Amino acid sequence: MHIDIWSDVVCPWCYIGKRRFETALESFDAPGGATVVHRSFQLDPSRPLGQTHNRRQMLMTKYRLSAQQVEAMDAQMEQRAGADGLEFHLRPEGITGNTRLAHELVHLGRAHGVGDAVMERFFRAYFTEGRSVFDPESLVTLAAEAGLDPAASRQALEEGTYTAAVAAEGEQARHLGANGVPFFVIDSRFGVSGAQSVEVFRDALARAASAAAPEARRA
Repeated sequence: MHIDIWSDVVCPWCYIGKRRFETALESFDAPGGATVVHRSFQLDPSRPLGQTHNRRQMLMTKYRLSAQQVEAMDAQMEQRAGADGLEFHLRPEGITGNTRLAHELVHLGRAHGVGDAVMERFFRAYFTEGRSVFDPESLVTLAAEAGLDPAASRQALEEGTYTAAVAAEGEQARHLGANGVPFFVIDSRFGVSGAQSVEVFRDALARAASAAAPEARRA
């Protein structure tokens, strides 16, 4: 079984969706095992690379919300994350920005067999620890903690080794009908949009396994 997951490292629902999907997968006996690949989707690729902005101010402007509404929204999100075993600290001084460089290092991680570890480290850094996932040196440090060689990470970022791949995966997701993330595709046939419940993910996995069984018998 092969699962592709499109997400962005600054998307809180993506982190929650990742954890819910992992919970479903852990309790599901996938015939032949399962391979998970994290794919790139930038929620706002138009943001200037290297510039950051206050996250709450961005939400206020984008959704026409008051400061009090955004504060309440963050508190609710922290509670939702806690229910799924995650610890969010959505601080007023938190920043946001262009996530392309982070995605490029996730690609590098995939090439070295630690793509999930890099993605998980970036999520935890941003939502739990309040660390930057925009500054190149911060990203290199975090990626090293997930198992990537710092020199290789710097070289990949400086040379733009995966820049085109990041853009291509975003276009692929949109071609598949995704206009937001997280977006899950199982065996290139079964799509699940959003941070659905563990039960919904289990059902999708079961349907994919059931569909694959007759094909395996025919083979």
